[in-house]
This record gives sequence, structure tokens and C-alpha cells, in this order.
Amino acid sequence: MNQESIEKYLEMARDGVIAYLPKIILGLLILWLGFKVISRLTKLTIKSLERMGISENLLPFIRSFLGITLKILLLFVVAGILGVDLSAFIGILAAAGFAIGLALQGSLSNFAAGILILVFRPYRVDDWIEVDGKFGKVEEIQIFNTIIVTPGLKTLIIPNSQIVEGIVTNYSRKGCIRLELNVTMPYEESYPRVSAILLEVLKGTPKVLEAPEPEVGIETYDSHSIVLAVRPYVHPDDYWEVTFDVYRRIKEAFHTHEIRVAYSEGVEIGAIGS
Repeated sequence: MNQESIEKYLEMARDGVIAYLPKIILGLLILWLGFKVISRLTKLTIKSLERMGISENLLPFIRSFLGITLKILLLFVVAGILGVDLSAFIGILAAAGFAIGLALQGSLSNFAAGILILVFRPYRVDDWIEVDGKFGKVEEIQIFNTIIVTPGLKTLIIPNSQIVEGIVTNYSRKGCIRLELNVTMPYEESYPRVSAILLEVLKGTPKVLEAPEPEVGIETYDSHSIVLAVRPYVHPDDYWEVTFDVYRRIKEAFHTHEIRVAYSEGVEIGAIGS
């Protein structure tokens, strides 16, 4: 390589530096300021969402998603300032995004459903809910799934899309739940007497709520006995404990007051009480 060629390449390098150095400096400056603005904007957004009452489970995802999205846009801006042709790169990104979207269609629907659940909060952690016949307490609300624990300590992982598309029964929203209990009494027994005994049992059972008041009524007439509906209200966490306790106390009360029950063996015609 002769002296003339060396001088030619040095001149080209000098011209390149003169042409691109201001753009590089401007790009680095925008990049530095942009990262600071993005960090500040992300913090302000998260604080605003916290004041709005957005679920804490959703905030880390929003922080990460917002930060990554804004930084990618900033890099595109800086690349445009440097004169980089982004059309081919954007096309590749669009094609890759479309392919990934098709491959993860089910996961994306669960993701979108998880966002809706965390924003609108039809239920919260520690709520008792029923979804598609599955009953339990909400242990965790994730982006893709909701984890509930049944009274039998079984852990159920339910996809969020299944929850959003179906009917969700929230037993904790009102702060109490009504027990659906049934007992029987013979036709010849006095209903006012039995109902008074049952109400006395309910009022004397710990953890049965005074308001709303417990209810006792005739539900139906069976072939051998009258089926009574016993409806006390309890806190959702006390559902099974009070259920077992009420049934135990009713049996004791029936024994104490000598209230008989009908058996299904044979057919017997008897008198109807008051």
C-alpha cells in the first residue's frame, strides 16, 4: 500500500468521522436522557396505578412491560438519527410477532384474561370462589392462571381464560355466606315447635352470624317426612366448621326434645301435626 492510498483512506475516515460524529454524539445524548426519562416516567406511572388501586400482582408486570417497550422505541429513534435503515428489521419483527402470536394463541388469551382479572378484580386473594364446579379459596392470581385451594387442600390451577369466559361465584364479596342445610321431621310433629328448636340451636352456635338472621322453613314434602331448610349465615372461612357443628347440635337438640325421624323401611300412614 503506497503513500497515496494511505492518504486516501485517512481522508475517507476523516470525512466519515466528520459526517457521523455529531450524529453519534447526539444519539448517545438522546439515549442517556431517554433512559432517565423512561425511568422517571415508569415510576410516576406505577405510583399513579397504586393510587388507583391496581392489584399489586399486576404492577411488576406493568413496570417491566412499560420499561422494555419505551426503551425499544428509544433505540428505534436513535437508530433513525444515525441513519440506519429500519424497514427490513421492522418487517422481520412483524413476521416473527405474527408467528409467535399464532403459536401462543392459547397462552395469549390466558394472558389477556389475567390482565382483566387483575384490573377489574372480580375476586381477590383469600376470596372463596366457585369456577366451573370447582370450589376453593384463591391463593394466588397469576398472569396466566389462578390458583385456588379446595377445602380438601387440593391445589387447582385454573387458566384465566376459562374463568373470564365462564361464571364465577364469589362467596366472599358480601362478607358472609349462607349454609344450605337440610333436616327432616315426621308429619305428625309440630312444625312451629321444631322450627323454634332449630332457631334456638342456630342462635346458640358459635360463628353463626346474627345478621343476616338465620332462617328455617319447609322446603318440600317427602314420602316419609317433611324436609326442612336450615339457613344460617357464616363467614366464608367458617363454612365447614359451622356446617358440622350445626348438624351435631341439631342431633343433640332432637334427642333432648324427643323429636322422631322417619325411616324409609316400609310405608306407614300417620297423622299430620300442626
